[in-house]
Amino acid sequence: MKIPAPAKKPKALKAHITQLEMAAPPRQSLPLPVNLQTAVMSVSDIPLTFYRFLYTQVGRRWHWVDRLRMTDDKLLSILRDKRTRIAVLYVNGAPAGFCELFVESEEVVELSHFGLFEHALGLGVGKWFLLQSLYAAWALEPKKVTVTTNSLDHPRALQLYQMFGFNPVGTSDALVRPLSDEEWLALLHRS
Repeated sequence: MKIPAPAKKPKALKAHITQLEMAAPPRQSLPLPVNLQTAVMSVSDIPLTFYRFLYTQVGRRWHWVDRLRMTDDKLLSILRDKRTRIAVLYVNGAPAGFCELFVESEEVVELSHFGLFEHALGLGVGKWFLLQSLYAAWALEPKKVTVTTNSLDHPRALQLYQMFGFNPVGTSDALVRPLSDEEWLALLHRS
């Protein structure tokens, strides 16, 4: 009887991180793409499984892992924090992306998570949804809005943030350890 070899842990990936800030609301206005039924709905009490679904669908290809490794209690404490704001983008009736804002203080709002599901890429809703997310952040009347991206993110993410008025304020390097097969299985069982 052949014993299977232990699963290899995925190699850590190098990521170049860029922190950005914007000090004034965006001046752009973008029309909603035509021939699409879209809605952006705020979620005040998001179920944990729905949040993990959104996070996984948006972040899997960009190696978002932090929230997936959190315990239920830790993640719930973040999601139930009154400073956390989540909105879900729907396109033609199906979830297509989400944004998460975190009110750090009266002066600072962080765009902590933003992205689209793979099926929504290329439909022309990304820029429009980012602009709606930024309008929501600025409606809280901060002095600045921040966002962090990295080299593992969408190849045009940094360019898009800068197009809307963000300016780089710092960089660093980090290692991101992708989820192992065992971690993915554990997540499936947790759901």
